[in-house]
Amino acid sequence: MALHVPKAPGFAQMLKEGARHYSGLEEAVIRNINACKEFAHSVKSAYGPNGMNKMVINHIEKQFVTSDAATIIRELDVEHPAAKLMIMGSQMQDSEVGDGTNFVIILAGALLECSEELIRLGVTPTEIAEGFEKALDKCIEILSSLVCYEVKDCRNIQEVIKGIKTSIQSKQYGNEDFLADLVARASISILPEKTTFNVDNVRVCKVLGAGLFSSQVVQGMVFKREVEGEVTKVEKAKIAIYSCAVDIMQTETKGTVLIKTADELMNFSRGEENLLELQIKLIADTGAKVVVAGAKFGDMALHYLNKYGLMAVRLNSKFDLRRLCKTIGATVLPRLTAPTPQELGYCDLVCVEELGDTPIVAFRLESKESRISTVVIRGATDNYMDDIERAIDDGVNTFKCISRDGRFVPGAGATEAELAVQLTKYADTLPGLEQYAVRKFATALESFPKALADNSGHKSNVVLEKILDAHQNGKKNIGVDIDSENSTCDALEKNIFDLYLCKYWGLKYAVGAAATILRVDQIIMAKRAGGPKPRQKAGSDDES
Repeated sequence: MALHVPKAPGFAQMLKEGARHYSGLEEAVIRNINACKEFAHSVKSAYGPNGMNKMVINHIEKQFVTSDAATIIRELDVEHPAAKLMIMGSQMQDSEVGDGTNFVIILAGALLECSEELIRLGVTPTEIAEGFEKALDKCIEILSSLVCYEVKDCRNIQEVIKGIKTSIQSKQYGNEDFLADLVARASISILPEKTTFNVDNVRVCKVLGAGLFSSQVVQGMVFKREVEGEVTKVEKAKIAIYSCAVDIMQTETKGTVLIKTADELMNFSRGEENLLELQIKLIADTGAKVVVAGAKFGDMALHYLNKYGLMAVRLNSKFDLRRLCKTIGATVLPRLTAPTPQELGYCDLVCVEELGDTPIVAFRLESKESRISTVVIRGATDNYMDDIERAIDDGVNTFKCISRDGRFVPGAGATEAELAVQLTKYADTLPGLEQYAVRKFATALESFPKALADNSGHKSNVVLEKILDAHQNGKKNIGVDIDSENSTCDALEKNIFDLYLCKYWGLKYAVGAAATILRVDQIIMAKRAGGPKPRQKAGSDDES
């Protein structure tokens, strides 16, 4: 008879064997807070222009060296359910604004850290969460009064550079002037008159070699590959695009041809060749000078393409085919037929160039109506170029937000310090237990100037004291100076601006994540189905 092991009484006895159940303050709430606190501390050192890089090796052993929180989070496979809620808030910030992911995690972590002290003092998590939500409403009310700069004209390159420089500076400190200029030119050149700006229309092509300052903006698209045929340069080109292979067509049904003599074999292959030549001649007769295909070019097809002076380019990605169509105004054809004038695309110059020892095919549009622009990045290592790409991505996302709402608040931790000072005053007016949560919210906001000072090698407590003192005396724009010994500066004078939308959504998502985690009082982890089965002993009853 099998030995019966009784299950623990209560909730656990309803679950499968191996399931875990945590409840109450110590087991559930404090446990969640500690996990989130640790996670927030790990990315805090990556905050700001002097933030440290993290080396992340993901599940397929790809290596990332970056201080970009969005990349770190995406590549880490975080298991803890509470930390996952913080990550979701951060990912929402990434899709909404494209920047400020670290802001969400640090603020949510700081709020939970502060709430732990209140829980230990006997304030209930629900009261703390309500207090945080009250503080958030007040923050959003104050935030609009802190706007210090606004981009009125999205097509003014100097205004745009001033706006996007700070977001690039936080990733690539020292190269922000050059990169901000590249991003501004690439983004403004494709800004549509009526519809909204699409981030996907600024492409990035990374070419190994040279230095960052050899990077350039190309109106049109650039592909890292060579042409298939002999023609390497075409000006004022009409372009035909096919998603099929440019080769002798296969029949749709299987057929058997019985060949008895050598003459019949010669005639059969000549018939195929003539048909292929006719197809390519018809394409050439439409005025097309370039043929782009999403599959292979046969040797016979290349022979006829060279004979009629057509350039042949192969693109392996169907997404690249679609983007190229969008760039040059062409239509993808599924069969090798002659395109109509409406289906042909147009490009001012299609040419093969060599950057370093990498051949590239560039589709350049000289006119102003280009719908896609490409930033060609040069650099010494792949990791370095990946980091430059992330900085450019942040800059392009900032431009997208500028095109929707061009308002900016002071950066360098000045906005957070001002919110902290004003929240502390607001807390004094509240009668209930919420005032403690509002005060702790102010303390959590102070962690941003502290993180900036810490990462820049200053004494954070001394710097924070100076900043808060200046803000209490009405100097709203004083923030952390990461360069000088003075350790504080006027963010407005130094042109350090943060997007209003970035702060607005960052506060909302961080408080949402923190309040959700605080309101959890039970963690129930069901046993996973499947998985490895326990090994059976040799000679057990099952095998007999």
